[in-house]
Amino acid sequence: MQMDALIKSYIYVISSSLLYPVLVLLALLTLWIIVCGGSIFSEWVGRHRVETRSIHEITELFSASEHTRYTRYRVGQYVILLKKILEEKEPSPLEVECHLQKSTRRLISSLDIYRLVVRVGPGLGLIGTLIPMGTGLAALGQGDLSMLSSELVIAFTTTVVGLAVGLCAFLFLVVKSRWVDEDILEMEAATEALAQAIEQTHASGLKLLGEEAA
Repeated sequence: MQMDALIKSYIYVISSSLLYPVLVLLALLTLWIIVCGGSIFSEWVGRHRVETRSIHEITELFSASEHTRYTRYRVGQYVILLKKILEEKEPSPLEVECHLQKSTRRLISSLDIYRLVVRVGPGLGLIGTLIPMGTGLAALGQGDLSMLSSELVIAFTTTVVGLAVGLCAFLFLVVKSRWVDEDILEMEAATEALAQAIEQTHASGLKLLGEEAA
């Protein structure tokens, strides 16, 4: 019996001690949602300022210096870096493909934080609900209705905050996933277009050298 009471007391202490860390984490997640919302809105404005062009039209403009006017920011930065790689040396197709894969993986990995918050937010809300419910039921058994009401307020507000955080993170994930897919498509098109342009330049240079030698 003493062991049973000791285990129950130990679990109760652990459960009670988790309440304030959960509340702090939920508060931090709400701030993170606000910051991410502003960042996504800023990116949305920037993406809509880019002149709308079809993927075939953009492909022809990647070699031009003003390609950033027709591409998203991440794609423009990728094209600038890819041009430096292609101009400084003659990379093999495998090196170009590795550069593309690393860039696309980096973009896809940037969505992991949203997937994590989609699961963590409601989970924290549920934990923040159950802990005060236990304390409130214990207060109800002692006839302390004021403590019961205060604990129920905490329980239901943490549920609402956790679900709201998870819902916002899911909406952000949907929007960011679509943008990442669009950027990856343009990055693949840029890689193919620039690689072909470099190959044609080298081929024409070798042809001229052959003609001069002849």
